[in-house]
Amino acid sequence: MGANISGVTPEFDRRNIEPRLSDLPENCVALIMMRLDPPEICRLARLSRVFRRASSADFVWESKLPPSYRAIARKVFDEITVRKLIKKDLYAKLSRPNLFDGGTKELWIDKNSGRLCVSVSSKALRITGIDDRRYWTHVPTDESRFHSVAYVQQIWWFEVGGEFEIQFPSGTYSLFFRIQLGKTSKRLGRRMCNSEHVHGWDIKPVRFQLATSDNQQAVSLRYLNNNPGHWSHYHVGDFKVVNPNISTGVKFSMTQIDCTHTKGGLCIDSVLIVPKENARKVVESE
Repeated sequence: MGANISGVTPEFDRRNIEPRLSDLPENCVALIMMRLDPPEICRLARLSRVFRRASSADFVWESKLPPSYRAIARKVFDEITVRKLIKKDLYAKLSRPNLFDGGTKELWIDKNSGRLCVSVSSKALRITGIDDRRYWTHVPTDESRFHSVAYVQQIWWFEVGGEFEIQFPSGTYSLFFRIQLGKTSKRLGRRMCNSEHVHGWDIKPVRFQLATSDNQQAVSLRYLNNNPGHWSHYHVGDFKVVNPNISTGVKFSMTQIDCTHTKGGLCIDSVLIVPKENARKVVESE
């Protein structure tokens, strides 16, 4: 009798063993992860060793990177670093803001769309008269990601421009100037705004303009009439990238060159280029 019982028990146990997630082959798990968003991949990686190993597969993260990721990475990393990093680590680095060009520009990949975001500081812009301290000064501040803004006290000819070129991932992008009327500072821990030099921006509109290397153009005329002490993003226009394998150059400017009156009391922080569908979210986080 004892022999019969011991012979049945293993068969009974095998019938009651349920399959587990960790029994899935690693390559199958990795193929599933290709269809998930990066945050979901990271959550699944905590389930088991199989899932953790699968989440590090290069082909999983290469599918999350834009097609032009190598050209983008070379803007901020040297060639050795780009080759050495596994795709998971490269994605992690590119999805965070990366300074380049002497700390005057910054780029990162938007996690939601996989498209590129770029910020160009005032120090990387061409500003007419910037070296004349009677008109312009660079003001240190913790309200800028670059810790410095350009401030014009008073000027007749106002002209600010710049350009940027890279292999943008395909999609539609919006371009903004981040500016503020008045100059802010902190006194005894409180934020203060000096608006005594703010004038002239309500007489004639400022001309915002962009042009791309494939002949896309946008122009907008705006009066600068926001309340002093509040950062505003002035939308210049949108441009579309169809082919991510070729570089797209973007030139942008803001001008007010009517010399019948002076204008002043304006801070220029940066120019922001972001995917159009996520522009509002990115702008609100600035």
